[in-house]
Amino acid sequence: MVQLVDRPTEQRFIHAGVSWDNFKAIQQGFADSPGIRLFYFAGELEILSTSPEHEIVKGNLGYLIEDYLLGQGVEFVATGSFSQEREAIASVQADESYCFGPKKPIPDLAIEVVFTSGGPDKLKRYAALGVAEVWFWQAERISVYCLRSGGYQQASESQVVQGIDLDRLAHCAALESRSQAVNAFRQ
Repeated sequence: MVQLVDRPTEQRFIHAGVSWDNFKAIQQGFADSPGIRLFYFAGELEILSTSPEHEIVKGNLGYLIEDYLLGQGVEFVATGSFSQEREAIASVQADESYCFGPKKPIPDLAIEVVFTSGGPDKLKRYAALGVAEVWFWQAERISVYCLRSGGYQQASESQVVQGIDLDRLAHCAALESRSQAVNAFRQ
């Protein structure tokens, strides 16, 4: 039996008027808190608690993408959810991120799993960092945004992971069982 992950309730807190120094202190305070993600842009702090369902989709996406890239012979560095920052301007923690070729300070691809809110309104943070492409997985769909000179533009396919079936990837990532997700994606 194939089971899709449930729609969890995640908690999100946003506070404006936070200095970079205060953000860094808060970030340090949450350093050993699994399931808590912190974002910062131009004085706005967002704290998001993730759910087990969020982590299932995130893990499946990462595994399936990496399996695809290995099968295609693409050289990449999986940089996960480390904090990507531009001091005093922006800090993000993508759910998954990748550099193509050698490791870089800012990844080429950032992926966000969205259950409750966030989505494309987070693009301003990624634009401040210069991330070439951002994907949002939401409700078994993947939206792709490519950075251009005027900002992000939505695209129908990835420019950095060429040939991947995003519809199949989005559906398979929502399967609760990793082995079922992998088998379904490889078919």
